[in-house]
Amino acid sequence: MQKLLIVDDDLHLRKLVLTYADVSGYRCDEAATGAEALDKMAASAYDLILLDIMMPGIDGFAVLSQIRERSEVPVIMMTARNEEYDKLLGFNLGVDDYIVKPFSPKELMARVGAVLKRAGRKAGDVLEFGALAISPGARTVSIEGKPLSIPPKEFELLLKLAQNERIALSRDRLLESVWGYEYLGDTRTVDTHIKSLREHLGAYRKCILTVWGVGYRFEYNEE
Repeated sequence: MQKLLIVDDDLHLRKLVLTYADVSGYRCDEAATGAEALDKMAASAYDLILLDIMMPGIDGFAVLSQIRERSEVPVIMMTARNEEYDKLLGFNLGVDDYIVKPFSPKELMARVGAVLKRAGRKAGDVLEFGALAISPGARTVSIEGKPLSIPPKEFELLLKLAQNERIALSRDRLLESVWGYEYLGDTRTVDTHIKSLREHLGAYRKCILTVWGVGYRFEYNEE
């Protein structure tokens, strides 16, 4: 059974989420502060963190930053403010999804399930989006069974985006993931390679969306 950590200073909200999570088949721990959440994470492993932004003491952004220093555990941030700045900051820090209060507990559980599904994919699994197939092991991309000739860096960009479907990845994060921390170039390198990658993908170019002020997101929608 997968285990969640619910982090929010609102006791009523924690109990509400806990009830729906239990019905959905998850085990849960609770934390009322950021400091308590970090202590619990140090003592136990979690499959996903539900993290409030506005909390006394250490706020959600500071907690997320510390989480990302040591773990890639999925994080969904819960916020009472639907402000673009909050979302941009969260995505740059590595949040996996956002939900704005007040929210439907059923919608929250649907988001939890979707994020866990993405996180549960094995590294070598072939990713399929309609007729587009991406094979991490063979390092190949095909459309309707026809292989595409995609340069190595563009393949790594596509794979990183596809493995994080519907998650906005910042240019800095893509630069570090694909080129490495020691790369001396700038984020315009990412834009140049994305432009070329879109040309290779033909009709599937629309799967790579620009997230203004952040970076890019891969999103496939059946038509």
